[in-house]
Amino acid sequence: MKNLWDPKEASQFEENSLQMRVYSSRLLGNNSDLVLHGGGNTSVKFQETNLFGEVEEILYVKGSGCNLATIEKNGFTPLRLKTLRKLAEVENLSDAEMVRQQQMAMTNPDAPSPSVEALLHAVIPFKWIDHTHADAVVTITNTPSGKELIQEIYGERLFIIPYVMPGFKLVHKVNELARNVDWNQYEGMVLLNHGIFSFAESVLESYTRMIDLVSLAEKYLEKNSTISSPLTQDSVSGKAFFTEHPTLQTLARIRRKVSEIRGSAMLAQLNYGPEARSFSNLPNVKEIATRGTITSDHLIRTKPVPAVLDPENMEKSLENFASGYKAYFDRQTNGQQTCLDCAPRWGVWPGKGTVAFGRNITESGIVSDIVEHTVKAIQHAEAIGGWKPVTEEHLFEAEYWVLQQAKLKPRNDVRGVKNDTQEFEGKIALVSGAASGIGLACARELFEQGAVVVGLDLNPDISNILSEPGMLGIECDVTDQKAVSEAVLVIVRKFGGLDVLVLNAGTFPAGQTIEEMDEQTWSKSLAINLTAPQQLLQSCVPFLKEGIDPAVIFMASRNVPAPGPGASAYSVPKAGQTQMARIAALELGKFGIRVNILHPDCVYDTGLWTQEVLERSAKRYGLTVEEYKGRNVLKKDVKTKEVARMVCAMSGSVFAKTTGAQIPIDGGNERVI
Repeated sequence: MKNLWDPKEASQFEENSLQMRVYSSRLLGNNSDLVLHGGGNTSVKFQETNLFGEVEEILYVKGSGCNLATIEKNGFTPLRLKTLRKLAEVENLSDAEMVRQQQMAMTNPDAPSPSVEALLHAVIPFKWIDHTHADAVVTITNTPSGKELIQEIYGERLFIIPYVMPGFKLVHKVNELARNVDWNQYEGMVLLNHGIFSFAESVLESYTRMIDLVSLAEKYLEKNSTISSPLTQDSVSGKAFFTEHPTLQTLARIRRKVSEIRGSAMLAQLNYGPEARSFSNLPNVKEIATRGTITSDHLIRTKPVPAVLDPENMEKSLENFASGYKAYFDRQTNGQQTCLDCAPRWGVWPGKGTVAFGRNITESGIVSDIVEHTVKAIQHAEAIGGWKPVTEEHLFEAEYWVLQQAKLKPRNDVRGVKNDTQEFEGKIALVSGAASGIGLACARELFEQGAVVVGLDLNPDISNILSEPGMLGIECDVTDQKAVSEAVLVIVRKFGGLDVLVLNAGTFPAGQTIEEMDEQTWSKSLAINLTAPQQLLQSCVPFLKEGIDPAVIFMASRNVPAPGPGASAYSVPKAGQTQMARIAALELGKFGIRVNILHPDCVYDTGLWTQEVLERSAKRYGLTVEEYKGRNVLKKDVKTKEVARMVCAMSGSVFAKTTGAQIPIDGGNERVI
């Protein structure tokens, strides 16, 4: 493990202990072999003068829910150290009361709630304290001889604490074992099956101790354990492995079943890389994968164990997982807990890899990262004596710990929207023609309402236009059937399925009468406006059948019910598209797929409506441009965002019982009315 301390960079914080705490915390947080997604915590103690001129010793500890990788000064919570140390000496205290008392000890009520391990930081008598869930250390402790191996590796350098669930019980145990201990003889402390602490009177020494101690564990594993050589990337990634429809349809089916068990839409992110697939190929994978987690810190993300999928009957294996989870709850509950949903958070797909499930791209991404580390830890532990995490009783105690469960309550996401109010959370949407205009507006609106969104467009900049996490832009000519089919497979491989299809890509050819029509204009419009949506729909149908409340929206035109002269090259394929949508509604209804048509008009905030096009269209009707733009009943133009909001309504619960409908969004057209 590399020591990342930069003396030059650190020197600028020498006069500011809290900023130095931020600096070294980030060094730890940015190493995924030490902490993952909010895990671990750090602290510093120093004196401050309060409002009354009194000098107090303050503990600044990482706030609950803050991430060491990105933490700022306001991510640390200041607490009166004297109060915490008295609190730690109380003989018996519930964790809920411990949290309440800690909050009362805060000197800044606007700071985040302190880490649940704040009391532990208070009783360790050093200025600087670092705590991580280092993979190598925890892997070694998750073996039958974990304590003995730690002693073999470190000798007397570490204070060893048997597994106790975090919270007041752990503080009490550490206090009990440390009654007659000289802390100065230790460089750190190991919590078996949990993690490692380092501490010192200088920030550099504490950080360096953490790196050195973890490095010793890593070297031990390198010397004493080997993981069987993974399959080569070529043998698992490529084109031959996950380009077959049956395999990807199975993935979509897995996702749908997991979503059904959880009661809400889930993404399913497949890891079919060499390491994941090698793990899934182990003959005893079902037995070793289902023993428990690396650390209890992961339980709220992953549940105690994964689902091991049965290739012969995927749905049955997921049902068995759900019933097994309920049985686990019934065995362990004291009657005061409420059973969580019974859906797995990850799965092992024998011969294929691992699958991470989540309600959004952040959640599934976190699970995926944890699984990647878990898979390695299991195999290393097996090689040095056997993978043996804590007992089922301890797993349940940690999973249903009141302080862990509090973390599961809905929070605002990075966009400030509560997760439980997002219409399309966990859903997967595909929009064609997504680089601009109505297509881009639809992509953004679906994304804002919680969906992961894939956009297809001929514009090579589409990958930059749709670049936020949870969005994917694919350069694709929608008239190229092979390219379209491959793009659809990419979507399913990346997210697990498909639920919403918006057929928006189109072209508006120059006005020509039927008599004047040239073959190229006619053929191109038919290819883009009629054949392309047919081919894209055809490629998507197998996955929409496995979708969650699947919906298809055809972006037709007001020209369908009210055509105008000189626009046959546009109006005819749009009318054909509408007829195709009606037939699709009839054919796909038995699979629960809704197909509806939107007829927009007067949408002028798009690249399609150049001044030249506006003048040409107005001339066709004998109007000025301004007269042409105000030719609807309401005398209002339609915005792309308003079309996008209608698309979302038609794709969501508002239109849950509607299919085959044609909805105008055009400000009202006299000829249509």
